[in-house]
Amino acid sequence: MMLEEEEEEVYPATCSQGHRSTLILQTMEGGRICLICFTNLLSNPTSPTFHVSHALSQLSHALSHPPFLHSLLSHHPHLLVSPLLHSLSFFNDHSIASQIIHLVLFLSNSSHSSSLYGEFVSRIASILSGSKLHWSPRQASMLHCLGVLLNCETNNPYAHIKDKSALVFNLVAGLQLPSEEIQGEILFVLYKLSILQYASEEGDGSDLLFSFCPKLLHLSMEALMKTQSDDVRLNCVALLTVLAQRGYFENAFANDISIRDCCEADNFMEVTEHEKDVLPLNILFAEAIKGPLLSSDSQLQLGALDLIFYYLSWERGSSKRIQVLVEENIADYVFEILRLSECKDPVVNSCLRVLDLLSIAEHAFGQRLAIGFTTLLPVLQYVVEVPFHPVQTPTLKLIRNCILNYPGMVSITQIEEIGLILTRMLRRHINGDVDMLPETLIIACSILVDLMKSPSSHEALTLRTIVQESVRHAILASLCLYEKHPNQILHSLYLLKEAYAFSHEGNSTKNEANLELGNCIIDVCRTHLLPWFATAINEMEYEEIVLGVLEAFHSVLLQDSYAQAKEFVMILVSSSWFSLSFGCLGLFPSEKMKWRVYLMFSSIVDVLLGNESGQPIRDAALYLPSDPSDLLFLLGQKSTQNLELLSCQSAVLLILYTSSLYDERLADEKLVLASLEQYILVNNSDLLCGAADSVSITRLMNLYGLYRGLAKVGYQIPYSPEAERILFELVAQNEWDLSSATINFTSLKWLFQQEKIIKPLSYQILKFCRNNSSSGSHIIIHGNDSQNIDVQGLAKLVAAGDNLGAVLLVSLLQQLIEEEGNECDIISVVNLMVDIINIFPAASDQLSMHGIGNGIQDLFSHSSHSLSQQMFVAIAILIFDILWSVQPETLSDGETWLSVTMKLMGYLIPMVTAGGWTQESLLVLGILSLILHHSTNQALVEASKAILLNDSLVSMINNVIHTSCSKGPALIEDDEETRNGETLTFVLLLHFFSCRSFNAVLPGTLDWQNLLDPSNKTQPLSLISIHCHDLCRLMHFGSPLVKLVASYCLMELFTRITDLRNRKHDELKWNMGHLISVMAILEGLVFYSDIRVAMNCALCLSMILGWEKLWMQDTKVIGRCNWCRLIVEELAMSLAVPSLASKSFMNHHKPAVHVAVALLKLHSIPGWMKSVFDDSCISGIIENLSVSNVSMETVLLFRELLNHEYLKDEQIACLNRVFQACRKHIYSGNTQDESREENIEKVIALPDDLGKACEFLIHLMSSNSSAHKGSKRLLEEIEMFSKSLTLENDG
Repeated sequence: MMLEEEEEEVYPATCSQGHRSTLILQTMEGGRICLICFTNLLSNPTSPTFHVSHALSQLSHALSHPPFLHSLLSHHPHLLVSPLLHSLSFFNDHSIASQIIHLVLFLSNSSHSSSLYGEFVSRIASILSGSKLHWSPRQASMLHCLGVLLNCETNNPYAHIKDKSALVFNLVAGLQLPSEEIQGEILFVLYKLSILQYASEEGDGSDLLFSFCPKLLHLSMEALMKTQSDDVRLNCVALLTVLAQRGYFENAFANDISIRDCCEADNFMEVTEHEKDVLPLNILFAEAIKGPLLSSDSQLQLGALDLIFYYLSWERGSSKRIQVLVEENIADYVFEILRLSECKDPVVNSCLRVLDLLSIAEHAFGQRLAIGFTTLLPVLQYVVEVPFHPVQTPTLKLIRNCILNYPGMVSITQIEEIGLILTRMLRRHINGDVDMLPETLIIACSILVDLMKSPSSHEALTLRTIVQESVRHAILASLCLYEKHPNQILHSLYLLKEAYAFSHEGNSTKNEANLELGNCIIDVCRTHLLPWFATAINEMEYEEIVLGVLEAFHSVLLQDSYAQAKEFVMILVSSSWFSLSFGCLGLFPSEKMKWRVYLMFSSIVDVLLGNESGQPIRDAALYLPSDPSDLLFLLGQKSTQNLELLSCQSAVLLILYTSSLYDERLADEKLVLASLEQYILVNNSDLLCGAADSVSITRLMNLYGLYRGLAKVGYQIPYSPEAERILFELVAQNEWDLSSATINFTSLKWLFQQEKIIKPLSYQILKFCRNNSSSGSHIIIHGNDSQNIDVQGLAKLVAAGDNLGAVLLVSLLQQLIEEEGNECDIISVVNLMVDIINIFPAASDQLSMHGIGNGIQDLFSHSSHSLSQQMFVAIAILIFDILWSVQPETLSDGETWLSVTMKLMGYLIPMVTAGGWTQESLLVLGILSLILHHSTNQALVEASKAILLNDSLVSMINNVIHTSCSKGPALIEDDEETRNGETLTFVLLLHFFSCRSFNAVLPGTLDWQNLLDPSNKTQPLSLISIHCHDLCRLMHFGSPLVKLVASYCLMELFTRITDLRNRKHDELKWNMGHLISVMAILEGLVFYSDIRVAMNCALCLSMILGWEKLWMQDTKVIGRCNWCRLIVEELAMSLAVPSLASKSFMNHHKPAVHVAVALLKLHSIPGWMKSVFDDSCISGIIENLSVSNVSMETVLLFRELLNHEYLKDEQIACLNRVFQACRKHIYSGNTQDESREENIEKVIALPDDLGKACEFLIHLMSSNSSAHKGSKRLLEEIEMFSKSLTLENDG
């Protein structure tokens, strides 16, 4: 017995077979194992398998206890090696084989020395490398055991194999066996040997498997192709992957060795008919790899994908191998794996690596790519979300290949989806959420361009919006990373250029989305690209990048969109583009750069000046130098009979001219002026003989005038009088056109200062007037101090007064009159003056000082001209504008304006008599009103007298007033929209200004009291005057506008009467019935909606109350105080209620304050005033006061209450705090009433319509009224309140 149970207390010295006790080991359970009996059992091939299996089980159990294991390894470590290994060959039993292999592995790992492990490896290797080895299924266990031992990768198993070549030889031969089990084990052993060989330090460095390369590859792939076992496939794929990494496939293809020839050379194996028909290696690989790709084992699929990747990674002959794999549908298999992967990272990485290599076979792969394209979209969405994902770039490449090669296949939805994915990727990159590789940005830009070029792009509604955002993000990304990856900017610029072209494709250039895209591109250039370029140009090292920026900008100018091109050109020139471009030429003086810069100059000139104006630059671009100094040198050369030089000089003048329009100086001003003079001097004969056209002369004159003007403004630069003489002669004798020119304001001003060319300038002004009146063309004035509007520059010149602008206009008008010029010419000159005055009102002073009055007088008095209606209207508007804006001191008070006034009235009276009141006649009334207004400043006094004393005019006015007053309530229908309403308004305005003028020009002439009594008709002279009762009727029944003007007239009348009464201390005489009716009208309008009417009525009522002696004895008049009480009570209640005391509400009650103040100033103050303004009311009003709602009227009211001791000390203290805070608020500049009032005239423009004329006259009337208040008047009232308080305290 091998294993004996303990039956006695003392164990026998031997086993039942007589083996000595040293070979018998005790188990933990008390049993014994005889090692000799165990080895004999295993070594006997005839031993029953049941016994062998039981013995192995018992030994394994005993070895699990450390004492037994220690005893065995200490005394008999190698005794079991041979029996265990031989038993693997004897018994064809998988269970026994598994037990033996388990024991071998256990003993090898448990031994403290490597000798036992090495002996196992060495013996198995010796068995398998024997020359007489005959392969049978029993060797499978031996192979498996070796594979298990080699897999331990400890104790350098490779070193214990003695005859490695023989082992490999037998293993390779064994691959030809039909047994999948043996093939699988052999493949695993070969895989481990190849791995261990590279890890081992032994050997001469040669590859053990290399000599078996073709045969090994062929047999391995045949096994892979035929097997149905995933385990065998896994081992085979692992081995082939290692071989592929080491170049075995490359070597086999390079030497073009046929596997069939290798098989015929073998003597140990018979060559079958099947082996003569072996497949080529690349075909065999394609067929073999399909099985693993179709497997459900994900590890096997990943291994197969890795094998394909390494198989294709070697360069030599790879294109042919790729072609074969694609034709064998391997790409379809990979796409299917990718589709089912659910975007799991390992599978995505492996699939995309393989697809990237397969895409080299463009034609064959393209068809598969088109089918698998939809599979790539979710993958793209996944990989762009991961920073630096390893297959971002391959995925984008595949997407681009499909879009590029099969543009019609990509649907509208897919275009928008891809665009959104890429836009989101770029946005996240800019925001710092996701980084990306440099090539990723480049490919993304290319894909977006390809999307725009696809057939379905114009139908993708959101693509333009997507491209907008993408362009902006791509440009920003490339600018941020420029120092690290400078080449990225070129691809971003390519995207920008193509996006702008895309916005102009097809027939939908006016489409809103296209317009937004184009505007977005221009905005990106303006806000990001151009500022960066201007800043970084001096540090750029690559000419290609500078050229790329210039080309992108140039492409914007070349598209068929004038509006956007003009906008972008203005952006460029405002950024000193000419100087910047010459800076580029200085850094990179190559022909390519020069060509690009000058071509872009020509396009800029085309856009700015139109009509292919840049052609001279294009013609001379090849011959022009790169340095501006050299350009000036060319300009100073004589160009007679030298067409090339002549072309260059034209281009140089055009460049200098265009750049000067935007205040760019390409060289020192002295050098430019000297070159221009040299050009004029050396080429004077050609210029004077007509060699230059009118456009060139105009540009030359502009340039010369600019640099002469700059010399005059800044510092004196010597100039050539001869060159100036030649230029002036050229200007005088040639037909040039200032009206079609684009000119710098400095140049224009210098020209208008030259008396030597005043005649040509006058002619140019006339041409400009003609063009301006016929087609609306105009001189375009450029520069920082002017705007591109019709007559802006001319108006500025005339208003400045330091040039001949006003002289030219006045003399031109007089010349046309004297020479009996065309009426249209005269009207156009007059209209130009009107436009100039409307732009710069100060120009009227210059025109007046240089005799415009004489010109108007000549026009009226010239016998050859009976003024047409059009001419008369033009002259009337000019006169109105001049009188509106001129300063009184500049108006001459001689015969000129008296004559003009008489002529106007001479036209007015017959005109009204014949055809009634017309627009022209009302405009004349407005002019007469302005003349009267100026008389209050001692100007146009004689002209004003003529107006005031004109009987016919007085009669006409009286008729209008009488007719209007007789209408009664029907007068309300005559509003400002009707001719009767307009007539009445202008008549009332004339009456108001005549009242003002009487005191200035005819003091004491009019007895104002006579206008109070309608029955009193006594006046020493026939004067313009309206009685008080007529004004009251107009106020009561008239339209809102009539009420307004009539109220000002009535207040002016009462003011004159009050002043007269105060001076003479005479008592007034007025019919009490009339007085009561007037007071009734005024009281009813104190709370009128128009604050101006209400204020005028309140002031008039206050003045009547101030005439206390006039009405004090009449009980009927005293009874009117009850109405005043209602006004005061309404005022007090409104001001004291918190919810009503807003600023606007308190402003509305300002008129009533004046009535209350007037009552407080009476000698006999009504007793009810105390009850109205009691403590609670006054306290309520004070509580509602704040800095924002304090007005002059409020302070005035409290000052009178203070004077009459209505206020308590605490109330006075509160008022003091509020008023001082208000004073501080005003001084801090937070209120701007005065500036607003002073500037209001500057914002009133006067076209030729009566509405605006009436509006201005009303403004003029109200601004000179005593009701006109501001912050200055408020400060005065606060100061007076403080003085009253001081006086009271002193008292």
